[in-house]
Amino acid sequence: MNEVMETIVNRRSTKKFKPEQIREEELQQILLAGTYAANGQGKQAGKIVVVQDPETREQLRAMNAGVMGMTDMDPFYGAPTVLVVLADSQVRTWVEDGSLVIGNMLLAAASLGVGACWIHRAREEFDAPEGKALLKKWGVPETYRGVGHCILGYAAAEPAPAKARKADFVVRV
Repeated sequence: MNEVMETIVNRRSTKKFKPEQIREEELQQILLAGTYAANGQGKQAGKIVVVQDPETREQLRAMNAGVMGMTDMDPFYGAPTVLVVLADSQVRTWVEDGSLVIGNMLLAAASLGVGACWIHRAREEFDAPEGKALLKKWGVPETYRGVGHCILGYAAAEPAPAKARKADFVVRV
């Protein structure tokens, strides 16, 4: 199996992180992978917002946890970097385009030995008034909506092993 396939097969979500920030060189490679994700008609609907400052990370944590009604938990599992993935909802493939950005970044992180996990609820966060205010503060047009978060950091524990793949995952016609 080649290196790309090994990364795809062996990538797992990290759900416990060390507090130290990832290296800038690793972050840049992960972001590059996101910017080169496949996208509908080459419209590049996605946008990545890098959050590494503790104050903004805490605000996002509270917003995300609030969507779940569990305000005292950390849905980002202690990861020091949160990549907010947004996409322009005026592009018909905005959800798919943003999802591919996150997928590419998850694989890039795994290939670099950086722990990562996809965290949901970005749509609810950025459809709410507090999220819209953040978008305005960041200079992101109001047509952009939340797709998901890609959290990054160094793993503090081994991820859970892969579950067996279901037998009928592939149907050949």
